[in-house]
Amino acid sequence: MRFLMIVKASKQSEAGVMPTELELAEMAKYNEQLVKAGAMLDGAGLHPTREGVRINFDTGKPRVIDGPFAETKELIAGYWLVQFKTKQECIEWAKRVPFKEGEVEIRQLFELDEFTQGPAIEHHKQLQDAIKKA
Repeated sequence: MRFLMIVKASKQSEAGVMPTELELAEMAKYNEQLVKAGAMLDGAGLHPTREGVRINFDTGKPRVIDGPFAETKELIAGYWLVQFKTKQECIEWAKRVPFKEGEVEIRQLFELDEFTQGPAIEHHKQLQDAIKKA
């Protein structure tokens, strides 16, 4: 099962405060453990929302909204894309994230075999294969 471990933004991350050398070293050690366990598929920190945009479709046509965005607790500062056998295993790894404060949210990704099979899902499978080959 694949999961997205979402790092929630903080006032510091939204202000563009970069991690210290110690924090980066601790994170590298944690990431290395995930890699050695065969669990880490991807991961990265994100620039503050003042550098981002949202595309809103509520009016039926795309509308671009420039950052920053107000509600810090709803924002994302980074992520890990990981793979584990169970949700509980993911939770145990998330509890080991070397943060002194903050929050990590875990969300399971849908797999294509969870959808009703048909031509559209077959097309998605072909696209996934193409991505893997790229």
